[in-house]
Amino acid sequence: MKDFKNFIKSGLSNFFGRACLLMFALIGLIGCTDFVEVGPPKNTLVSKTVFEDPATVESALANLYLAMREQGLVSGNFGLTTRMGIYTDELDYFGMDPELLEFHQNRVLPHNADILTWWGQAYQVIYGANAIIEGLEDSTSLVNTDKDRYMGQAFFARAYMHSILVSLFGDVPYITTTDYTQNNKVSRLPQEEVYDAIITDLLDAINLLETAEVENEERVVPDHYVAQALLARMYLYTDQWELAESVSTVLIDGFDLEDNLNRVFLKESMETIWQLKPGNSPVNTYEAGQMIINAVPGQTYGLSEGLLAAFENGDGRKVAWIDSISNAGNTVTLSFSHKYKAWITETQSLEYSIRFRLAEQYLIRAEARVQSGDANGAQQDLNAVRNRAGLPNTTAVGANAVLDAIVRERRIELFTEQGHRFFDLKRLGLANAALGDLKPNWDPSDILLPIPEAELERNPNLLPQNDGY
Repeated sequence: MKDFKNFIKSGLSNFFGRACLLMFALIGLIGCTDFVEVGPPKNTLVSKTVFEDPATVESALANLYLAMREQGLVSGNFGLTTRMGIYTDELDYFGMDPELLEFHQNRVLPHNADILTWWGQAYQVIYGANAIIEGLEDSTSLVNTDKDRYMGQAFFARAYMHSILVSLFGDVPYITTTDYTQNNKVSRLPQEEVYDAIITDLLDAINLLETAEVENEERVVPDHYVAQALLARMYLYTDQWELAESVSTVLIDGFDLEDNLNRVFLKESMETIWQLKPGNSPVNTYEAGQMIINAVPGQTYGLSEGLLAAFENGDGRKVAWIDSISNAGNTVTLSFSHKYKAWITETQSLEYSIRFRLAEQYLIRAEARVQSGDANGAQQDLNAVRNRAGLPNTTAVGANAVLDAIVRERRIELFTEQGHRFFDLKRLGLANAALGDLKPNWDPSDILLPIPEAELERNPNLLPQNDGY
């Protein structure tokens, strides 16, 4: 793990033109942990024989999820939640890390080490997914049902990583091969084409995963529901309202909201669609480790006053999902996200890092419905989330008012979860209004992060740099 982290942080993240990254992507990421109960493959992984054995294919896929969980933009110490939280109006930052200060002060530069980490790790996971797809295509001994579920998971992983990259950086390469002769001169695709490719991969993943049974009691292995959750989000992001409504309805019909807010983020929550399992019990989530404040001073992140003020009176989420701590003299009190409540527990992990959950699907359908002219249906979905939080039905009437209410509800329901607030402000054209007066260095071009300078130097085909950088 330390070697991999240093590999990324030292600026050697460029996977383009490096055929040896197949080893990094599939066995070198984290080979010492027991995720999904499958041992890591050995050094024969680069051989085609790997893709003739279900156990080694499952291990290769497991390592992709391990990479997402540990050290990249999905979760881990470099995850979206903290950085995009301080980039927008969710979190305050009290530390002195220069890369994090750039995020907090909205002056992220192209040589920022964290965006280089994100870019490099994301494309390594994509490279690993492509290696699995190519290996499965050549496999002759796997039964079709096994091949379908492995292929479907790899298509999902590829789509998922690209979905985050395009949301952060705008135009990005969409990588579908391990051929270094192509990858070392790849260019960026327009955002619209990237979203089209993501949707195509997800539709393929769903078709494959629907034909294969996936053992997924803990919701830690992507199945067709997981692919549909991302697909509904992508349809929403691309203004395909009817499709977003249709797909989110499948999930709403297949899962249930937790009645008890204190159970929403437990590992057995019935509304979880997909979550990342900690590597070793009794470790829980990085989210808890980063968000919980144990002492003042000594804090790193705290909830912003603006976020706290956005909660309505009587909102149970403010009680269940937020806690606070004061200094010794009770002169300073800081609030922190308490969705995840423990970093290390005594005997076993109680919480996993949730990537998709049902409440988001209700809010996706609500927004899709109001955009399609069904304000009443949108109100019903909005009320399902509000009522679970102990709030009365929305008083919003009319399409514009209902849409505003949905945006406010997303801010509250999804706070400090994977950068949702930033992505919402960006896609709805609200970033300047929300952040322009609040953040002294905010510029309209800040809705996109810069392409890492090191990547532009290695591959000039990635030029031009995003506006403002």
